[in-house]
Amino acid sequence: MLTKKQHELLLFIHKRLEDDGVSPSFEEMKAALDLKSKSGIHRLISALEERGFLRRLPHRARALEVVRMPADSVPDTRPTQVPIDAANVIRGSFGAPRPHAVAIAEAADAVDLPLYGKIAAGAPIEALRDPEGHMGVPASMLDPKRRHYALSIDGDSMIDAGILDGDVVVIEECETASDGEIVVALVDEEEATLKRLRRRGSSVALEAANPAYETRIFGPDRVKVQGRLVGLIRQYH
Repeated sequence: MLTKKQHELLLFIHKRLEDDGVSPSFEEMKAALDLKSKSGIHRLISALEERGFLRRLPHRARALEVVRMPADSVPDTRPTQVPIDAANVIRGSFGAPRPHAVAIAEAADAVDLPLYGKIAAGAPIEALRDPEGHMGVPASMLDPKRRHYALSIDGDSMIDAGILDGDVVVIEECETASDGEIVVALVDEEEATLKRLRRRGSSVALEAANPAYETRIFGPDRVKVQGRLVGLIRQYH
């Protein structure tokens, strides 16, 4: 799922490439989306690139390539609900390059969590409060005193933490997290992303687990923690 501005920008770039064969300038994008600064365009492009919709071509000015269009343009045939007996359940700190799989829990021990949608650098959690479905999660993975939800992963920015495109992550709702934890972070009240949280003095760094993506650094008032990663479920097709 894309935010409205991300969707508008992707369509604008796609149309310009089809019409002229050249991607628009940042100034043209800023004017088309009625934004006040080019930094907002940079954030939107970074989000679209991270989610696999755009690619920046190296060593060329104004070189953007549309890799794919949103799901509302191409039907998504993947199931939104993964039966617990058809998936591997993965737990741990996600600090190692690949977490290990553990035994499948009995269905009777499963708790239904709302599955809110896809996350990479996309729509805020608040925009996903109407769940797409529900996900059966082993009760042993959850803290009975806390609230939890599930999100689908769209993108490869956390692959070195063992979190792959198409995985479903289990998130414990919270507003604070320890340094080094993988969290759902809301940036500027409009962009949610799953990243490792690092504190650098008075700044907050959101660190990808893929060397292809840069670490993004923000002032502390620009980032809100929406939850922390406590588990992952992977389906093998």
